Amino acid sequence: DSGSKDSLQLDFAAVKFATDDFSESNKLGEGGFGAVYKGTLPDGQEIAVKKLSKNSTQGDQEFKNEVLLLAKLQHKNLVRLVGFCLAGVERLLVYELIPNASLDRFLAEDVKRAQLNWELRYKIIEGTARGLLYLHQDSSLRIIHRDLKASNILLDAEMNPKISDFGMARLFTLDQTQCKTSRIVGTYGYMAPEYAMRGQFSVKSDVYSFGVLVLELITGQMNNCFQGGETGEILFSYVRHFSL
Repeated sequence: DSGSKDSLQLDFAAVKFATDDFSESNKLGEGGFGAVYKGTLPDGQEIAVKKLSKNSTQGDQEFKNEVLLLAKLQHKNLVRLVGFCLAGVERLLVYELIPNASLDRFLAEDVKRAQLNWELRYKIIEGTARGLLYLHQDSSLRIIHRDLKASNILLDAEMNPKISDFGMARLFTLDQTQCKTSRIVGTYGYMAPEYAMRGQFSVKSDVYSFGVLVLELITGQMNNCFQGGETGEILFSYVRHFSL
């Protein structure tokens, strides 16, 4: 639907101005897909702008189709897409700005972790589960996220979790149960063994990643703090040690 895509397309100059020309002072972070900047649109709306790497092999039409897919996902536990920009080699994804840090920051920093009482931890687990259920079952589409992890869970002003970063997500048909790929993407430590070793993924792959996330919240230990494990066994061993 080209009309829907056009309604989401934002003026590049306006987004550039909103982020003060993508200034370092507005930079929120940087990952494999590019850098993220905060900004404010002329109407006062605060935004987070993901400036995708220019090395991406994704074509313009594929990019627009991905944007349209994201725009159809509306749930209180998913980060909301505001729009996108295409200008020459520049590709921007514009999201609502989530005021608090990502969950991994709360787990990694002692002061922030101390704020995570049991009520808040349960709230984050429940909200993430609701967002995941929406992706897998309750929306008109069936989406496999494929990179569910603490750094992709953003926390709003009331500490409600919002699943973010759908760059690796895959769309399933409603009767499709699994898929296989030779291109393994995601984050070791959160990957289900059958996906990490054989490239097989399904809704169960996301559920496995969610399980690792739950263990991180319960133990207060980040999975990447454990060196040497590729599929989460080290964190599981840590948990089993205290359950005996």
